Amino acid sequence: MARRALVTGGAGFIGSHVADALLAEGIEVEVLDDLSSGKRENLPAGVALHQADVGSAEAARIVREGGYDVVCHLAAQIDVRKSVADPVNDARINVLGTLNVAEAIRASGARTRLVFASTGGALYGDFVTPPNVEDYPKDPESPYGIAKLSAEYYLSYYGRLHGLETVVLRFANVYGPRQDPHGEAGVVAIFCNRILSGQAMTVFGDGMQTRDYVFVKDVAQANVAAATRPLPPAGRLDARGFNVGTAVETTVLELANEVQRAAGREVGVTHAPARPGEQARSAVRIDKARELLGWEPQVSLARGLAETYAWFAARREAEQGAAERGATGSVAR
Repeated sequence: MARRALVTGGAGFIGSHVADALLAEGIEVEVLDDLSSGKRENLPAGVALHQADVGSAEAARIVREGGYDVVCHLAAQIDVRKSVADPVNDARINVLGTLNVAEAIRASGARTRLVFASTGGALYGDFVTPPNVEDYPKDPESPYGIAKLSAEYYLSYYGRLHGLETVVLRFANVYGPRQDPHGEAGVVAIFCNRILSGQAMTVFGDGMQTRDYVFVKDVAQANVAAATRPLPPAGRLDARGFNVGTAVETTVLELANEVQRAAGREVGVTHAPARPGEQARSAVRIDKARELLGWEPQVSLARGLAETYAWFAARREAEQGAAERGATGSVAR
């Protein structure tokens, strides 16, 4: 039973929810995050923050000497477009950063389990028909997907040769509270902000491209399961790889309609030219996670979108209230 956990990237969107979920299980949690994209305000109260780059010697020391039962490794460069523009930096974070964590665990000699956040969207590419099963061929179309797959190969090697307890979670398209509305992956967050601003949502191409949208709190529970449940034996690449999604394809146009329904407000959509290289369809099968980890999603898309929109609306209201108080204070002075 895991009693002590480190969440890398734990001040970020998904990582902070993983920290919340582990704490709810009575597990002591610490966070490692360089705050390049994560936010202190996302951290659960009382959780210790180690501010360091995941690829640094300091991060390796923290992992090596921390006495953790599990490391949930979510620190990553997550923007596909940035990986195309700067594949070296993407590999530095997503490959070398992961190796830094794995090597630190190996050097510690402890039985620390490593739960790695991979991708179920970018990993399989467009050469298989979704919903994708874990042992489908992988042919990623971006440096981001290539880096995640490379890290998976390394972790499979560490499991076989060094006996590390490594497990890989391949996330579908994660959405929910705390998501960054400025990143390319955050379409739900972007749509929520457009509606709150009374602006039409932008859809690229015909809007018929599909994604598998999974709620962030369900993803957090998948991390808890991977951190605490028995694992299958180490083996080839997919032996300890698990898809985390819903197995349901939703088009971007359907998503736009669902977000408007959750908001109780219509702003419409405008179409922009299709983005070159964008995946046409994406979804993952989750039978393996259900069978071996006892995990499956609990939150429907409608319910998840309602909670997400309510969070963004509350944040917008708080920001506007703070701005008004600031303006009043300036006048008073």
